[in-house]
Amino acid sequence: MKTHPGLQGNPIYLDYNATTPVDPAVLEAMLPYLATSFGNPSSSHYYGQAMRQAQGTARDQVAQLLGCDPTEVVFTGCGSESDTLAIRGAALAQRGNHIITQVTEHPAVLNVCRALERLHGFRITYLPVDRDGRVNPVDLEAAIDEQTVLVSIMHANNETGTQQPLAALAEIAHQHGALFHTDASQSVGKIATVVTELGVDLLTVAGHKLYAPKGIGALYVRQGIPLEPAIYGGGQEGGRRAGTENVAFTVGLGMAAVLAYEQLESSRLRLQRLRDLLLQRLVQYLPGVVHLNGHTTERLPNTLNVSIAGVIGEEVLAATPQIASSTGSACHEGLTEPSAVLLAMGLSSARAIGALRLTLGRWSTDDEVEIAARLLAQSVETLR
Repeated sequence: MKTHPGLQGNPIYLDYNATTPVDPAVLEAMLPYLATSFGNPSSSHYYGQAMRQAQGTARDQVAQLLGCDPTEVVFTGCGSESDTLAIRGAALAQRGNHIITQVTEHPAVLNVCRALERLHGFRITYLPVDRDGRVNPVDLEAAIDEQTVLVSIMHANNETGTQQPLAALAEIAHQHGALFHTDASQSVGKIATVVTELGVDLLTVAGHKLYAPKGIGALYVRQGIPLEPAIYGGGQEGGRRAGTENVAFTVGLGMAAVLAYEQLESSRLRLQRLRDLLLQRLVQYLPGVVHLNGHTTERLPNTLNVSIAGVIGEEVLAATPQIASSTGSACHEGLTEPSAVLLAMGLSSARAIGALRLTLGRWSTDDEVEIAARLLAQSVETLR
């Protein structure tokens, strides 16, 4: 595969969990709907029908990736909006006043829960995680009660890549009559996210993690689940998300879903090999000081989170301008403090502040991995 035009001649990009470049095939699919096809999908005439058909095709494509019915796909403006629609929407449409989530969730989930607590009097339970970052189903069983309306547990962590035992957790929720939502922003397109296998009722998709543009997302809503709308208005998206639809970006998300579906297994194997090679080289060049954070096997194939003893992660990256990466979630960049995710896993402040999140993607290569490992090792040696 040719180098992406946005990456050619620039620093090695190891921050695919923050955002992905728009795939050229996605851009090509979008262009007609930014140039010549301009109608309102709600219009009954020729111009509107063409847009409505394009939107329907995109809905089919996303549904294929998720293994659901197209009528269960709601398009949104981003992953955070999908989380809000799922959590706030379910909470306000169900009977009960209790929501369960966990401590290492993305702020898009945590802050919706806090708002429901502040504005609507909901009780929120935050489950702990173990040293690998996983929720113990026993803890969910102990926390759930007859007032629990929703359990929201992410599929895979954006910093460590650790995957949660969703099927087991969702089964517990359903046994107690609660709905189950997962933020799958980081996992969709990287690993299988078939909703029936995961056992979820609601699932969040973020387009810009999937080689689609920023500003488009989706929410899987199992048929028959009532949700309070995220945006009130004309009744688009089955009455759940009003506003004239962004057809060009919806088409882009649909094409991104097609590419992900076609490449899922080959991409998973390739990225896992590159991820493991990167860890192998870092351990080789920096013996005794590189420590893996997160689950050793149950994690995303593209995600490597390591702590390097004796240094601060942000200083390592600042000393290595040839690499574009991060120490954790991009939503927290600019803060020189230990990752809350790593601290919640029981890691020390010293280990957490020495962390690097190195994430690979569609245009990552063996050569880039080899070069990046050497450059990072040189920076560490200089700083230490």
